[in-house]
Amino acid sequence: MPAMRRAMGTRARKHLRRLDAIHEGLGAPLFFITCCVRDRRAVLANRDRAQVLVAAWERSPDVHGWFVGRYVVMPDHVHFFASPGNEGPKTLSRFVGDWKRWTARQMRETPLPDFEWQKEFFDHLMRNSESYEGKWEYVRANPVRAGLVPEPDEWAFQGELYVLEG
Repeated sequence: MPAMRRAMGTRARKHLRRLDAIHEGLGAPLFFITCCVRDRRAVLANRDRAQVLVAAWERSPDVHGWFVGRYVVMPDHVHFFASPGNEGPKTLSRFVGDWKRWTARQMRETPLPDFEWQKEFFDHLMRNSESYEGKWEYVRANPVRAGLVPEPDEWAFQGELYVLEG
């Protein structure tokens, strides 16, 4: 974690340190994560670009020690649920930071040469009283609320990679 703080400069996110401390005391926490494209450019809802994200999530257990469950790729941001594995996972901030760096490099080859993620990301530790299913239903309705499709099932850029317990 100290290397991450140096890379981020003096504005290290205090809540990430807090979540890392919470994570250490739990068996398999479930996080809800949102990452936005820099300047909220609507460039992700594209078959090739969405595949870059999904391919990176599919490799996450081996590369980062994190499993990605359900996800929705919106035009200018992504939502996904993730849980660390048992075999020495990276910290949440390291996992998401490395994932964003890797996917940004891949996006620039789609071709989208100036692609960048926003520096920060939103993370929410799902608590026992919260429902993974309920949060998923809310998230998968995002394309409907945005006026992109009439029904959630019609949105092509969503899915589930690993079944996570919530």
